Amino acid sequence: MKPAPFEYLRPRTLHEAIAALAHDDAKILAGGQSLVPMMNFRLVSPERLVDINGLSDLATISETGGSLRIGALVRHAQAARDPLLARHLPVVAETMAHVAHVAIRNRGTIGGSLVHADPSAEWPLLVRLLDGVLELLGPDGQRAVAPEDFFIAPLVTDLAEDEVLTGVLLPVPDPDMGMAFDEVSLRAGDFAMVACGANVMLDDGRIASARLAFGGLGDVPLRMEAVEAALVGQTPDAIAGIVADCAEGLDPNEDMHASVAYRRRLAPVLARRVLERAAGRAGGRT
Repeated sequence: MKPAPFEYLRPRTLHEAIAALAHDDAKILAGGQSLVPMMNFRLVSPERLVDINGLSDLATISETGGSLRIGALVRHAQAARDPLLARHLPVVAETMAHVAHVAIRNRGTIGGSLVHADPSAEWPLLVRLLDGVLELLGPDGQRAVAPEDFFIAPLVTDLAEDEVLTGVLLPVPDPDMGMAFDEVSLRAGDFAMVACGANVMLDDGRIASARLAFGGLGDVPLRMEAVEAALVGQTPDAIAGIVADCAEGLDPNEDMHASVAYRRRLAPVLARRVLERAAGRAGGRT
């Protein structure tokens, strides 16, 4: 199938892009890996496409004020090989290896993944795990939104129709922090049935702090704060017991890929895997 007719605009500046969104039915076109297939199947039929691929300032990664800023037009493959991210946030490259297929990683953008807000996608989970801040720009200026406020429901975010996601800020972690990510899907490149990320800091062989986040277990990425608190002060040997019941009380969706029971079964397996791996990497250990 082919998309319905639409008006195509390619702004030269961010302000031109925001002005172009002042339309009853306009959509941003970045990587197009979600939008274009939906248009081809006539699931969405925007009257205007605003192509922001010419805004090169949105395609950079930089370090500023104790954070790494990743522009919304940075491609998944670019993030996977970026030296700044490799030095400070190696979990990004580990995660990018799970994103779809090579062609999609080469074309798909970080901003597109975030605003699409699939609850099983990797970037929403990463930003939740790493305490990221999303930068939005609209007619009234710029605002910063925490991921727990940005992601509202599957495919629903706090982004207004006349706003553009310009980038995300990720705090630079302590160099001794260990990080890990893993997911399970039916086939390589499919969306995850369950995805999981973790950060761990050790002090004298015990867990000083921990972060655990899931994708695919709810309508939005989930931080497991109760599990994190229970891990503090424990040795890594205690991880398996602490995460054994981590999916109790959660209400994941059931679909053609996995049942509720199967997703709950996967959760503690992945939690143990990523937490133990992160603990093994803490303090610069491999």
